[in-house]
Parts: sequence; structure tokens; C-alpha cells
Amino acid sequence: MRCEIIGKHVLFVFKEGSVGMSPVESIFQEFVDSIKTASNEAELERVATRLTQRLSFQRFAYLRLTGDTPMLISSYPKSWTSRYFQLGYQQLDPVVRRARVEHALFGWGGVGSAPVGNREQRRFFDEAATFGIRSGITAPIRGGFGRMAAFTLATDDRDVHPERLVADWKDLVQLAGLYFHSHVAGRLDIPSTDKPAGSELTQRERQCLAWAAQGKTVADIAVLVQISPRTVVFHLENARRKLGAASIAQCVAEALRRGLLS
Repeated sequence: MRCEIIGKHVLFVFKEGSVGMSPVESIFQEFVDSIKTASNEAELERVATRLTQRLSFQRFAYLRLTGDTPMLISSYPKSWTSRYFQLGYQQLDPVVRRARVEHALFGWGGVGSAPVGNREQRRFFDEAATFGIRSGITAPIRGGFGRMAAFTLATDDRDVHPERLVADWKDLVQLAGLYFHSHVAGRLDIPSTDKPAGSELTQRERQCLAWAAQGKTVADIAVLVQISPRTVVFHLENARRKLGAASIAQCVAEALRRGLLS
């Protein structure tokens, strides 16, 4: 897995089927294979729980906030998640508030962390810790029309260094969150009639996305497709807009989920 900049977006590239996979690549490959067969919320939860355990975390949570109806898929204790929504903690939670305004994966809690927020928010963190949620990493996920989601891996270890967690798992967790988000939308959402017109990708947009998914740079794609690098970026941005993705990485994940690149 590696990280590549396309325009202003970050593309996390994973080469499937490569010889001599690293342990991290193997973990991600298993996650991708498993999530493709998950057809309901319980199966999606099992796939994410397996990824969480293989990365040595204890819990995961996928929270999507769309209008007044939040969606949560998680392995957090049910007693905590019930209390969380009953008390409207999604409006108070410092991690969710941070995910609303940031784009990059971030760490929270752990060793050396300064007290976060006001007294009420600090009390919230103390309460979460009683349920074994002390520190972790969160990947913000942007959607269209102000929609947002967050994919979190958490641990009850109070002695971890959040910045080290981010350094170790940034690329994998960011991309796993995008894949999970795309599959939740594809498996669980009721088909919407308000999707923008003209969302069908052109042949050139598919070509550029397909090469990007295989780890090719903009310069590589320009040579392979025989167009200028600027035109490659133009086609990738058009595809991103048509699929309602907030980044090229999310666009690739969404195109793969829909089978547009097969």
C-alpha cells in the first residue's frame, strides 16, 4: 500500500494480487474480500470487527450523520451506544465534532493528551472510558450535501500514543473506512431518486480510474491513455463528482464497489 497525491486529493493505492504481500497488505486484502460478500448489517459488523482485532484494537464504530437520523454500526457495548443516542452525545462528542471539520485521519486519547473541550466534554470522555473506550483513531469521511461519517478503531489501553497509531495505520484505516462507507451505502440504503443526473461514467473516466486503482501515477496514466496529465486529472475529477465522492480515493472505492472498473 502507498499514498499518492492526485491534484489536491490523496489516493491510497493497494495493489491486489501482488506477490509477497506484507502483513498489512494481507490484512487489507482479507478485509476487501470479506466485505464484498457482506449483505447485511450483522455481516458488515463481523467484517469490521475482524479487521479491528487483526490490527490489535478492541472496538470499532462507523457513525454516519445524515440529517436528524444517525446510523451506527459498531462493536461498542450496547449499553454505551444506547446511552450515547438517548443523551444526544453525537452533538457533544469531541471526536465527532473534530471529524466534522477535519479531513485527515487523527488520533485521540492516550498518553500525553491534554484535556479536551469543556467540562461536559471531559466528563463524556471519562464516561466513555468506563465502557473501555479510552483512545483510538478516527477517519473522517465526507459525503455530498454536508453529509459526513466517521470510521473509528478504539482501544481500552490508556498508555498508547495516538500519533504512533496514526503513523502506523493511517493509509489502511483511511481506505478501509472508505470501503466500509461505500458498502454500507450499497447494501443498506434505500435507492435514492435524488442522485445527480449524468452520473454514468464515460469510457475515458473509467480508463483513468481503472489505472489509478492499479497504482498508476497521473504521468503513467497520461502515457497509457495517450492524453495529457492535465486531462487525466480532469477525467478523474469528473468521475469523482459523478459518483458523489469527496476524494479520488473514495471515488476509486465507490467505482470498485459498483463494479464499474471490472
